[in-house]
Amino acid sequence: MAHHGGRVAEEQVEALYRRGGLEIAARRWRGRGGEIDLIAREGDRVVFIEVKSAATLAAAADRLSARQMARLCAAASEFVGGEPAGQDTEMRFDVALVDGAGRIDIIENAIGY
Repeated sequence: MAHHGGRVAEEQVEALYRRGGLEIAARRWRGRGGEIDLIAREGDRVVFIEVKSAATLAAAADRLSARQMARLCAAASEFVGGEPAGQDTEMRFDVALVDGAGRIDIIENAIGY
């Protein structure tokens, strides 16, 4: 059930980014460093999006650990290794919090790289 809820939350977040004009480059991209829920493009910038869902937005935020952030950064580094600018690719790390009522709170630049 939680897996299904996570997929629904990711689909809601993806739709929100698309409405904002971003192109979704990958869903659940997996590298050696870990998995990235969504990867979007905003011009030349690559936006890595971690989606967290729970009954409340606060509970969703509590689900993001330091270890998980480190894995996300490692996977992102691996992803941009295949980009034309490599590690010089402009990046942003967003966290999308989704509550049980379907409310979404996007925190841009939530993770420092």
